[in-house]
Amino acid sequence: MISGYGRVVSNADNSSVKGLGVPSGELTRTGFRYTDTGSDGPVVVLLHGVLMSGSLWDEVVDGLRDRYRCIVLELPFGAHRTPMPDNAALDLESIVTMIAGTLVELDLHDVTLVCNDWGGAQLVVSPGGSDRVARLVLVSCEAFDNYPPGLPGRLLCLNAAIPGGTFMTAQMLRPRWLRHLPLTFGGLSKKRVPNEMFMSWIDPLLHNRKVRRDLSKYLRSVPQKQQLLEWAEQQRSFRGPVLIVWAREDKLMPPSHAERLAAHFDDSQLVWVDDSRTLIPIDQPAVLTTHLRTFLAQHTS
Repeated sequence: MISGYGRVVSNADNSSVKGLGVPSGELTRTGFRYTDTGSDGPVVVLLHGVLMSGSLWDEVVDGLRDRYRCIVLELPFGAHRTPMPDNAALDLESIVTMIAGTLVELDLHDVTLVCNDWGGAQLVVSPGGSDRVARLVLVSCEAFDNYPPGLPGRLLCLNAAIPGGTFMTAQMLRPRWLRHLPLTFGGLSKKRVPNEMFMSWIDPLLHNRKVRRDLSKYLRSVPQKQQLLEWAEQQRSFRGPVLIVWAREDKLMPPSHAERLAAHFDDSQLVWVDDSRTLIPIDQPAVLTTHLRTFLAQHTS
């Protein structure tokens, strides 16, 4: 067993999360694993996107951990090492509700919630209903009705609808030349995700049928656009400060959405990042970390 924050969680494989240097745990009620840098500093919770793991945030966490307690959740999006319970509902609304419950389970308050690629931070506020989130940081992510984002997102969902399609997706992403095409991961990063990191993301999908089942559950349950827009309208009630960090050259998350989000929330700040696409934590981690530290210094004590 390892100690989480205020409770004990099980360590499924006694492994450590590469890059963070802290043990990986499993949350007993939700099935999410997480990493926690500890400390008494203000809490920052970071969320990743589909076919990615928390290692997306390694460099950013390294740049924050001296002053902030960073918790990275491992979501059931295909790179998770521990499958979810067989009966887990993994539609978008269920996942954000589970994240909101995780904040309660870990006894987290006054949270800064950060997301990249996946638009989950906004959704944890509504429809997730969390009152533990005090601040949002939206880093080139899904917004409004852009679920799934672009042609790569739609192709993922189409593959998931075919028997064996999710396994086929994992196989197609193994060769680097296929992985870097605009229809796959090519449009997400200018630097390209390091090969070792990327292979760690798709390894569970390749070797665990229950991980493939989890991802397929999520991809087969995309809400209708009208529902997404209704949720977006509800999010306008959030009164905390919102930092919007967007790549000028983003191919999947329209820059116009960054401007819409800035007008969407009452207390918002929009900053642009050059020489990057969606995965700003990969393309420009130092720039992103600087923006985060400035925002956190202004809005946390």
